Amino acid sequence: MEITASSQDYLEAILALSADGGPIRSVDIAKMMGVSRASVNKAMGVLKEAGLIVKEKYAAVMLTQRGEEAARSVQRRHTVLKRFLHEVLGVAESVASRDACRMEHVISAETLEKLDAFLAEALDAEMP
Repeated sequence: MEITASSQDYLEAILALSADGGPIRSVDIAKMMGVSRASVNKAMGVLKEAGLIVKEKYAAVMLTQRGEEAARSVQRRHTVLKRFLHEVLGVAESVASRDACRMEHVISAETLEKLDAFLAEALDAEMP
């Protein structure tokens, strides 16, 4: 099953919110993403049905192993793209982040790997 761009954004938000180790509530997701709680509830239903999260009514949201893997994949694509746009092309960080968020959903695995290798060679080699 292919995960939609919207679902990928929700997974990425859940992963980010899970960093502090506290419970993840729908209201927190809504606030972070700037969407309504109704939108979050609908998205959580889709993610739960896909086996990407665990959520019982009125309970915290948790990523399944498969959900965490998908979220980390989206996060990696975002990081590589943002780094390239900002550090190589000189795009303002806020613009690079916004553009990376759009691009992360359509970039091929091959292109991502090439970009990541380029960054490792070109930028990481510059560090003492």
